[in-house]
Amino acid sequence: MNQPPRRPQTDLRNDQGTLEELIAQRTAELNLLNAKLSKAQEHLIQSEKLASIGQLAAGVAHEINNPIGYIFSNFGTLENYLTDLFRMLDAYEAAESAHCNAQTLAELQALRAEVELDFLKEDIPTLMRESKEGIVRVRKIVQDLKDFSRVDLNPDWQFVDLNQGIDSTLNVVNNELKYKADVVKAYGDLPAVQCLPSQINQVVMNLVLNAAHAIGPERGKITVSSGQAGDTVWIDVSDTGSGIPPDVVPRIFDPFFTTKPIGKGTGLGLSLSYGIIQKHQGSITVQTEVGKGTTMRVTLPITQPAGAQASDGTMTQ
Repeated sequence: MNQPPRRPQTDLRNDQGTLEELIAQRTAELNLLNAKLSKAQEHLIQSEKLASIGQLAAGVAHEINNPIGYIFSNFGTLENYLTDLFRMLDAYEAAESAHCNAQTLAELQALRAEVELDFLKEDIPTLMRESKEGIVRVRKIVQDLKDFSRVDLNPDWQFVDLNQGIDSTLNVVNNELKYKADVVKAYGDLPAVQCLPSQINQVVMNLVLNAAHAIGPERGKITVSSGQAGDTVWIDVSDTGSGIPPDVVPRIFDPFFTTKPIGKGTGLGLSLSYGIIQKHQGSITVQTEVGKGTTMRVTLPITQPAGAQASDGTMTQ
């Protein structure tokens, strides 16, 4: 009896090899998609944390701003009162010799010497002026904190002054910088730039804090500069720190990669910054030399491409 022809063994092996290759390819694709999903989730979690911190900062700034306003107003009134009191005191001093007997005059002169009246008349205005300057600085910090968070404003894309945003950010992180480095500002004339201000402020903060951490025990210098090149603007953050080794440079934007000691950094700052700049259709580059320092440059388009931004602040594809 005739038997049906059998498929050659080589065909079965070829089919099996093709199937294994297909499975391996699909597995690789799934792993890549899973990695992208995990990265997106990490960025989303970090963005939510930053948004919450921004809301908290804006709320605290608003609450502080009210009592600071009362104090500032009262100081102005108190300065006027003191001016009037000093005028009255001068009049009393001028009339003392004409209306007081010798004993009363001697007692008044002794009391004036005891309380150091002449010194008080000089020092009180100085104290008032210094206190008022301190209150003005607190108000500036509070305003910069609100500008930095920008959560009390329209969350959509806006045309803003980047130099003002940089100033606000530097003021917010001043406590982290003042013991580590001198900050030099070299701003260029910039047009209003279309962006998500709080996110760009976050990028500047990350770059500046990284620059501060790169500076060793010796006091260094951080230079923040800006400028325009055609239809783009750029922000440079340069430091005189330790620089980045060549083998590390390709990994600095990877999520969770950090050269800091355990507990000193999450490794998300530059990764998040890279994602924000990509969302803005911009770029972020690094120039570094070990032992001499690093310059991070952010480049942004002045105007976002038509249809690039959605109403919720996310970029369309």
